[in-house]
Amino acid sequence: MAEEKRQFPTEMISLPSKGYLYPDDNPLSSGEVEVKYMTAREEDILTSQNLIQKGIVLDKLLKSLIVSDINLDDVLLGDKNAILLASRVLAYGKEYEFEYTDPVSQDKKIESVDLTSFEPKKVDYEKWTKGVNEHEYILPNSKKVITFKLTTQGDDKAVESHLKALLKISKGGIQPEITTRLKQQIVAIDGNRDRSIVNKFVDNELLSRDSFEFRNYIKTISPDIDMTTIIELDDGTEEEIVVPVTVTFFWPDSGV
Repeated sequence: MAEEKRQFPTEMISLPSKGYLYPDDNPLSSGEVEVKYMTAREEDILTSQNLIQKGIVLDKLLKSLIVSDINLDDVLLGDKNAILLASRVLAYGKEYEFEYTDPVSQDKKIESVDLTSFEPKKVDYEKWTKGVNEHEYILPNSKKVITFKLTTQGDDKAVESHLKALLKISKGGIQPEITTRLKQQIVAIDGNRDRSIVNKFVDNELLSRDSFEFRNYIKTISPDIDMTTIIELDDGTEEEIVVPVTVTFFWPDSGV
């Protein structure tokens, strides 16, 4: 498959994490991923209603585009976003139009952005241990020490799978998305790695104030592409929004 992909032009994509959080024996530790240019074959993937309905169309696209011998489940979500962005630019150019709803008038609007203007978030890599995706945070209220990891594609899939299973059981009940994601990310509480202890803490002891501050902290240290842009609202004020990444991000005229 790799040889087949190399029949097409490729580019090396730099990862926002610089490969810093991957073990040395993982190809992702190089901080780069080789990606091929899109072809009509990938357009077939993008318009597959079956893949779209299953919510896996973008993952299938990346598996088809990535030439490097990597496991997509190992990729940090911020690095995945960078690969998606670069793949879109290689396929259809830097100009991208997206639709949004003006919060003042509630009218549908179209905004155009230059995708090559988006830069990686500034992250202090000196706070990390190279090759180790584990970090510590002291909860501001309870003072508990949280050991956690930054979310990978595999972690995200595990959360989504668990939530879907719970939805079938609860039949429309409350979806515990926040606590499920926290349980996936948190590795230890005050050094205790017992999963039952971690789960019990998240369910019964984690204050909402601490949860909020912890989740905000994760956003500040997570390597990613800053895809925010400024739009002007109908009342003349400006607002910062995040450019949406959907199937139409790759192919606006796909009809999906």
